[in-house]
Amino acid sequence: MRALTLAGGVLVAACVAAGCSDKTEQQAREAGQQATEAAQAAGHAVESAAQDAVNNAERVTDARNAVDDARQAANDVAEATNAAAQTAKVKAALVADSSVTAANINVDTDPATKTIVLKGSVPSAAQKTAAERIAIAKASTGYTVRNELTVSGS
Repeated sequence: MRALTLAGGVLVAACVAAGCSDKTEQQAREAGQQATEAAQAAGHAVESAAQDAVNNAERVTDARNAVDDARQAANDVAEATNAAAQTAKVKAALVADSSVTAANINVDTDPATKTIVLKGSVPSAAQKTAAERIAIAKASTGYTVRNELTVSGS
């Protein structure tokens, strides 16, 4: 922009030094003014385009963050669903097995640690061992079983 303004000024000075007519000098001034205005308009257009680029980059970042958040939420739901399935599968196996009295056994699954926890009480140490064996057999790959059952003795 400064270069165009300077060029317009140089053109006017050259005209004056060369003894141009008033009309030619006026035309040179107008040309210099037009060049200055064009440079200013170009500068504003560049500033506006730069701001648009910044705004678009921010929108893209926001969209990427939203996608990442959605993926994480979907993963969380999948983990919770898988954990619930583990709980149901183990509890059903305990109820179906006649060697275990499953009425007082609670099965909880921690999706973060992939741990199936047996809580509650059973009437004998043999049933405690059997409940753990059943849970381990039904647990999916990657899951561990923690047996916190107590023996209540009837």
